[in-house]
Amino acid sequence: MVNSTVIAQRIVEAILAQRLAPGARLGEQNLSILFDCSRTLVREALMRLAARGIVTVSSRRGWYVVQPSHDEAREAFEARRVIEMGLIRQAGPMDKAALQRLRQHLKQEKAALKGSDVGQRSYLLGDFHVCLAECLGNQLLADTLRDFTARTTLIAMLYQSSHDAVQSCQDHVDIVEALERGDTEHAERLMQAHIGQVQAALRLNAPNDPLANLREALAPLHEATPGTPPGAARKAGRRTRKPTPPAPETYLGALL
Repeated sequence: MVNSTVIAQRIVEAILAQRLAPGARLGEQNLSILFDCSRTLVREALMRLAARGIVTVSSRRGWYVVQPSHDEAREAFEARRVIEMGLIRQAGPMDKAALQRLRQHLKQEKAALKGSDVGQRSYLLGDFHVCLAECLGNQLLADTLRDFTARTTLIAMLYQSSHDAVQSCQDHVDIVEALERGDTEHAERLMQAHIGQVQAALRLNAPNDPLANLREALAPLHEATPGTPPGAARKAGRRTRKPTPPAPETYLGALL
């Protein structure tokens, strides 16, 4: 039976799989039809996600997925770094069942890297950190980490991360191997480096400018491309431009 918890979980999973982008609108009516439930249940799920910092609401736009700012991106990675390194630092010897679960997760990651389902790959790479927290025995921090991982996934989409998925998987393998040896100090250093590399791959150098896209689109033609020969911009301006077709409306059923 569908309830607000299931709806919220599906939305977070869609974000981890990069199927819901930053700023995606979440209409109550559409979601109620999709999940075959009342709008009351949908609203309850969205309110929970809003409290967790995953979605937000506007009096004009309604509910939509958050678009983290530069400062929020930095804070999200700092939070993940504190949580994950702290969990490893306080970890005792891992039992065989926990190690087996982590090895199975890594096996799924490697299989996803060979496949064509980018969403499944993205989900597994993000979910590794939640799985690790659960295997280290702290469900509360695992739930918290799931939300922070969802936020950093949105950040990676928003700021065009160039981090290599293959390298990310290898980092996970190295961390698990260090934990299997009982070398928590090395595992902690590996986790710090891993999160730092993911953050460094983001394009966060320029100040956050909400008008950047519009500013670029409306720039004078002769300023659009530095170094353009004199007169080239004017000639380009006389060319007939083909109209850009409107973007298709997102159907939530294909995403969730």
